[in-house]
Amino acid sequence: MSTEIDKTAIRDAATVIVVRDRSTAPRILMGQRGATAAFMPSKFVFPGGAVDAADAAVPLAMPLPASCAARLAEQTTPTVAHALPVAAIRELWEETGLILGTAGAWDGDVPADWQGYAARGFLPAADAMEFVFRAITPPGRPRRFDARFFLIDADALATDPDDFSAASDELSHLQWIPLPEVRRFDLPFITEVVLAEIGARLGGGPVPDSVPFYRDRDEDIHFARLGGASPLS
Repeated sequence: MSTEIDKTAIRDAATVIVVRDRSTAPRILMGQRGATAAFMPSKFVFPGGAVDAADAAVPLAMPLPASCAARLAEQTTPTVAHALPVAAIRELWEETGLILGTAGAWDGDVPADWQGYAARGFLPAADAMEFVFRAITPPGRPRRFDARFFLIDADALATDPDDFSAASDELSHLQWIPLPEVRRFDLPFITEVVLAEIGARLGGGPVPDSVPFYRDRDEDIHFARLGGASPLS
């Protein structure tokens, strides 16, 4: 019997949108995926990736804000709802070397993927995160993800936002891109959709009381709002 993983199966994933100078001249942290990557090669993206099994067992020093946790829990299990912000913090660390967390020492064994993070004297904390978007990769792609997007302010980072020295090589050209200029880069379509939502949130208008949910099922585009109205189209 084959034990190969079905790479077309939908995996839970977490993405982090870090914004800097949001009230004056907003900039967004992005990097470029490798040209040989199986998923979105050469595209500029936000930090993020799939949830690992170990993420569910990593405690958070501070949980998500209650309203965000409630939205996140609407269409998933408690285990996944906990693992998603944990994965977001881990992916941010792995791909950029930036730490979102609070000072503290870990109890017990530290999972392998968290050892570098823990060695710097921090515990993961999600209280500065805002759940702002959900999207499922359309059928036919080499990888499929059920991705939840979290917005954080760079001021919440525990480390220097310009220090990418601890980053892995998964993303290159890490940089803070002015929001009005970001669409000049080679972006995935869904990233453009998410940026439009973020631009609206940063534009000074009322903050939506629901989270957009985008999915494309064989060209049948479904766009709803979690916690809000029924599907829009």
